[in-house]
Amino acid sequence: MAAPKKKIAVMTSGGDSPGMNGVVRAVVRMAIHMGCDAYCVYEGYEGLVEGGKFIRKMEWNDVRGYLSEGGTLIGTARCMAFYERPGRLTAAKNMILNGIDALIICGGDGSLTGADKFRAEWPSLVEELVSTGQLKKEQVDPYRHLNLVGLVGSIDNDLSGTDATIGAYSALARVCEMVDYIEATASSHSRAFVIEVMGRHCGWLALMAGVATGADFIFIPEKPREDNWKEEMCQIIRKHRDWGKRKTIVIVAEGARDRYGGKITPTMIKDLLADKDGLALDTRITTLGHVQRGGTAVAYDRMLATLQGVEAVRAVLEATPETETCFIAITENKIARKPLMAAVQETKEVAKAIEAQDFDKAMGLRDTEFSDQYKSYMMTTTMGLDEDIHLDESKRMRIGFINVGAPAGGMNAAIRAGVAYCRSRGHEPVAIHNGFAGFARHHGDKPLGAVRSFDWLEVDGWASKGGSEIGTNRELPEESGMEHIANLIGLYKFDALFLIGGFEAFHAVSQLRKARDKYPTLCIPMTLLPATISNNVPGTEYSLGSDTCLNELVAYCDKIKQSASATRRRVFVIETQGGRSGYIAVMAGLGVGASAVYIPEEGISLEMLNADVTHLKQVFRKDKGQSRAGRLILVNEKASRVYSAKLIADIIREEAHDRFESRDSIPGHVQQGGVPSAMDRCRAIRLAIKCIQHLETFGPKSQGHAEKLVEDPFSSTVIGIKGADVVFSPMAQVEERETDWKNRRANSAHWLGDKEVVDVLGGRQQYPSPEPGLKGLVAKDAKRGLISD
Repeated sequence: MAAPKKKIAVMTSGGDSPGMNGVVRAVVRMAIHMGCDAYCVYEGYEGLVEGGKFIRKMEWNDVRGYLSEGGTLIGTARCMAFYERPGRLTAAKNMILNGIDALIICGGDGSLTGADKFRAEWPSLVEELVSTGQLKKEQVDPYRHLNLVGLVGSIDNDLSGTDATIGAYSALARVCEMVDYIEATASSHSRAFVIEVMGRHCGWLALMAGVATGADFIFIPEKPREDNWKEEMCQIIRKHRDWGKRKTIVIVAEGARDRYGGKITPTMIKDLLADKDGLALDTRITTLGHVQRGGTAVAYDRMLATLQGVEAVRAVLEATPETETCFIAITENKIARKPLMAAVQETKEVAKAIEAQDFDKAMGLRDTEFSDQYKSYMMTTTMGLDEDIHLDESKRMRIGFINVGAPAGGMNAAIRAGVAYCRSRGHEPVAIHNGFAGFARHHGDKPLGAVRSFDWLEVDGWASKGGSEIGTNRELPEESGMEHIANLIGLYKFDALFLIGGFEAFHAVSQLRKARDKYPTLCIPMTLLPATISNNVPGTEYSLGSDTCLNELVAYCDKIKQSASATRRRVFVIETQGGRSGYIAVMAGLGVGASAVYIPEEGISLEMLNADVTHLKQVFRKDKGQSRAGRLILVNEKASRVYSAKLIADIIREEAHDRFESRDSIPGHVQQGGVPSAMDRCRAIRLAIKCIQHLETFGPKSQGHAEKLVEDPFSSTVIGIKGADVVFSPMAQVEERETDWKNRRANSAHWLGDKEVVDVLGGRQQYPSPEPGLKGLVAKDAKRGLISD
């Protein structure tokens, strides 16, 4: 007799957050894939206590379409009964009656703390159920231990130990969108706006929104301003107004307080800004409220929810009675299991530190990114006010800023941050317009050449602008003439170069580095901040613009899928950009629940297409007319030289024999996006400042000690996120060990394993892998029949 299947339940608890539905979908489908029965507990802990219809077995198709829905479709509710032991006893009984001893909970720290207590009490609850005669010993024997895994769903991003909670970046996107709208009317009327955002004990939303939108002043619980905060705020805003700025934005977290615990309210701030004896600004208050929770999840939250949901199922299946309760965290780009109660305790320590007015401790307990972003914000906002951070004139540098390659979201935010940092330190930032082509051929144009100083009043408004305000071009230094470029660098007396761009920018730094032996003026430090929607730059797992691209592509696919679902039996084949990197296709596949994804790293074969078409036939044959029956297939633009999106759609249409429809769709340059995503803006600012700080360590006039500089591998670098760290990698090392020059991408891709997740959760059947092609002389000899294949 076959052993009974393991039963895994998933529930959402606490405040809702975008992405929770992605968790439910991932857990249900991964559990079924692993041979388990999947259950959903509706209405959170209330459903666990009530039992009956609130605990339902889920089938594969029950979670179809969940990714594009906001909130939580299985509900969440506060449950006072669960706070008491009798309520937890009833919950344990309901779980045992349903055969469930593995629980995955997505919620905030309060929900997860309750879950850990439930697990700790489980053995005694089981004993009590037997001793009171509610259940028999043989009924409870298979369920003596409860395995539990937590996922953090919270828009506040307030749990220690993880960089991002599920829903936080969606809420931040909503806040930034609203602030962008408000800025337009503020600028029109030369008004000030005080904008209140959520965050009782955590200022993450306020801080990141301040960073991403270039707000004039922010208030967060972890770092109250000094006693003279009123004077400080007025001084900064007056300075900004003196520069010619027409708008003033102040962002305040709802939990903001002064150093003595006194609450700082939006009304207090408004009265100060509007004071006729002070700034006398026409000031308005906007409280964003629950609009921050609303809407569908952004691409990052969908990806995070899906990957963490899959990892949670693995964790709960691998857990033993001795295993400490864990939660699934992400640090930079790395997903990991971490002890739950240690993180909860650390989170509570932050609130205690704020209450005790130990604000240094509160900031220290936040993650590295939080403190980095706070320093970045202060550096860019107080620019020109803090003379103490100005360098001595002998250490000040003239730094050239240049964009190379295609435009990407976040380029302008990076330049704005770099320029602000330079100004705050006394360096001279210089724009090189339109890449190396503009530098080589238009540097001396009259009245306006390609090489010119930045106008801060103009640059200050770039935080939310897409594209590249200083232009960009794919031309490489060797194409422009290396000797000419070297002479121009000498002519304009650059002490360092800051490049932003994709693989062309990477190639440009490589060419400049290699030409140093021949041209001494190139013996200056240079660093690259990767920015490309393709995310194909070696030396990093993340490039600016890739998140903006994914948001645009996921929104596009949601609309297409809606059309496909409305007509029921239709497949859309969508072509994605990305060059010879399948990153965008795979991550978008995670975000929209694609049925199949075709990427250059794997290729496409007729056998693969045949397997996928056969599977689609089976899917539609079983379809009983449910809603959301549309299907999406994503194909990278260079996945095959022959099988284009149109051809694949035509093949599917032909093989469907009129049983279902197929269409192709190409979003094209829509994927480059309009307004950059909040994540791209925040990371752009953080990484750009790190880049200028790195260049700063070499000091001015490096050509004077050229040999020493050339010997230093860190004199030409690429900044990147690798695993859980932000690192500078020497270009020579990355070029030699990590670069696939032919395919214009890195030798290895950290995200390739995620394609298997797309296939599993999309229900894709096993398919034959494409045969690798022959190359060079071997290919020629095979064609001539000189060798056997």
